[in-house]
Amino acid sequence: MPISRRRFLSSVAGAGILSAAPRFTLAEAQTERATRAMPIPHIKDISVIECEPQGARLTVVKITTDQDGLYGYGCATFTQRADLVKPAVERYLKPFLLGKTTDRIEDIWQSCYDSSYWKNGPVLNNAISGIDQALWDIKGRQAGMPVYQLAGGKCREAVDAYAHASGAEFDEVVDNARKLMAQGFRNVRVQVGLPGMAGYGSQHKEQGRPQALHDKPLFDRGAQMRRAIKLLEICRHQLGDEVELLHDMHERLPLSPEDLGYFRQIRQNCATPIAMGELFNSPHEWQPLITEQLIDYIRVHVSEAGGFSPARKIAMLAEQFGVKTAWHGPGDVSPVGHMANVTLDLVSYNFGIQEYTSFNERTQAIFQGCPEMRDGYLWVSEKPGWGIEIDEKEAAKAPFTASQLNGGWGEIRLRDGTVIKQ
Repeated sequence: MPISRRRFLSSVAGAGILSAAPRFTLAEAQTERATRAMPIPHIKDISVIECEPQGARLTVVKITTDQDGLYGYGCATFTQRADLVKPAVERYLKPFLLGKTTDRIEDIWQSCYDSSYWKNGPVLNNAISGIDQALWDIKGRQAGMPVYQLAGGKCREAVDAYAHASGAEFDEVVDNARKLMAQGFRNVRVQVGLPGMAGYGSQHKEQGRPQALHDKPLFDRGAQMRRAIKLLEICRHQLGDEVELLHDMHERLPLSPEDLGYFRQIRQNCATPIAMGELFNSPHEWQPLITEQLIDYIRVHVSEAGGFSPARKIAMLAEQFGVKTAWHGPGDVSPVGHMANVTLDLVSYNFGIQEYTSFNERTQAIFQGCPEMRDGYLWVSEKPGWGIEIDEKEAAKAPFTASQLNGGWGEIRLRDGTVIKQ
């Protein structure tokens, strides 16, 4: 029959071995502490931190719990419409979430997603992303583990990344690419300017503007394609075969989210690996490209899709169809968002490549614990949660700055004056 603790101690005493009792009691107490369920935190407050330390407007959500010192951060950055995210969080999601427990991340995501009735907008998705990532941060801090451990652990030691080499002319691009290769990068995105026109991802010379029926920024698709092909030929010849070359054209050729049907034709006629998805914020956009294997890399901006939770599902879906991940990682992702990217890269078997943008000193003063770059690899933090602390006083020293379009993009037109998607 089972023996009670009191009867056991009595028998121990009767046997003359009471000296073992304190050791037994200590071991029992340690076991009880280790197996006792932690108290579940409740959401006490939700606030938004805004700053612009590096030319892009960054938005981070902070969730504070009712347990002293327990809080979390999540990236909600939507630079082009930054002023709209804060009220979406504070006026809609905060009243909905105050008092809820922080442990049901999936339930909170789904209920926030459904609460607006109309779904998949970039403002709402970024607001939800801030909440979602902050909850993962809290759970990691509670467990004393980095988030990657909560998501199954590492599939690799570090994350292979690519950096940007651009220039107004070909030789400048090649020189910048060589500098990156000397730093250890094995993957380089190359972009060259379009003389007299508004090329993408690079500087351009003002002289030599072609004739046009307007005085707005000008773009010519044929000229861009010819120049891009020549750039890739020059880079391959001068940089050698070991470096992987990437090139980005956004929607300019044109391939926007509403043009997905064309990928069936492209797949039949093109052997070049294709990355797509930077502007996606709806499953209706990424699902067909993945399930029909029309792309090689899914390139979603994690906060635009709603955060770490849905991005993890995207990666799992893509794995089943042999599609690799290539999360969007420009300067208009906060370091918290970059850490979420790197975490996804570590835990996803089908990781492909990660875009890298460096963090200047001002950014690192605000976001303490940014992902580290060494020899072309990004390394995740081993601290609990995302491993990042935000100095809100430093953030206040880098407020949003005034600009003509309030952070938005301007217009670019073809020769005849037709405005194009960028």
